[in-house]
Amino acid sequence: MKRRDITCVVLPLLILLFAHLLPLNAQCRLENRAFTSGEEIQYDLYFNYGILNARAGKGALSVTDANYRGKNAYKMVMLLNTSGLAGNLYTVQDTLTSYIDKELRPLLFAKEALEGKDYTVERQSYSYEGDKISIRTIRHRNGEERFDEVVVTDQCTYDYLSVLAYVRNLDFKGMKPGDNQYIRFISGKRPVNMHVNYLGVNKMKANDGNTYEVINISLTILDDAFTNQKEAIKASLTNDVNRIPVVIITHLKLGTVRAVLNTVSGVKK
Repeated sequence: MKRRDITCVVLPLLILLFAHLLPLNAQCRLENRAFTSGEEIQYDLYFNYGILNARAGKGALSVTDANYRGKNAYKMVMLLNTSGLAGNLYTVQDTLTSYIDKELRPLLFAKEALEGKDYTVERQSYSYEGDKISIRTIRHRNGEERFDEVVVTDQCTYDYLSVLAYVRNLDFKGMKPGDNQYIRFISGKRPVNMHVNYLGVNKMKANDGNTYEVINISLTILDDAFTNQKEAIKASLTNDVNRIPVVIITHLKLGTVRAVLNTVSGVKK
């Protein structure tokens, strides 16, 4: 599996699913109603290519209280590791960390990733002044600097993990199948635009043995990393206040990757 394809596996777990227009106010302050410190979600990963349907490894997402430069914040950590047949084909050992303030604005994002033979370190730091957001984004790969740039925008913009906190606090009520919305985040050194398509509600069984009522969404990503940009990602979120991702399916050039909830603890309600 190619490094860029594996990076796309990370994307749905960290960015999972969107259904509302981003606020135009650059201060981007939101009330957190979906999660609290101590939450932890474990996932089983599967890879499908033709007749091959193999277990691909494990994923985990945790949230804890933290202090970031004197500010009360949340610390979100995502761990991804391949194993078995998928791990033999392509090694992935990723740690992603995001600090967000109590009003869900991103403050700092960091990624350490061993993918195949490449070791990559990324960092995004956010500062807010008036109607402007400045984002310094840095990447080193295999010990060499690839870029160190500053993005300035007047739109609320998120990293791979802070966007998940934002999405889980959206109100899906009133949406109908076929409705779609827009969201924005930083991928590497550039903003990436997405459209979220609402698909309706049904029930789904997870690997923890429970059956959940879920909201189904597909994600259109206008990025050449996806051959099927219209439905690059499909996902199902619990239809409750927690909005926990139960199943996420990503379409890649080599096949599809499916993440299935295994265990969840420390939820807010």
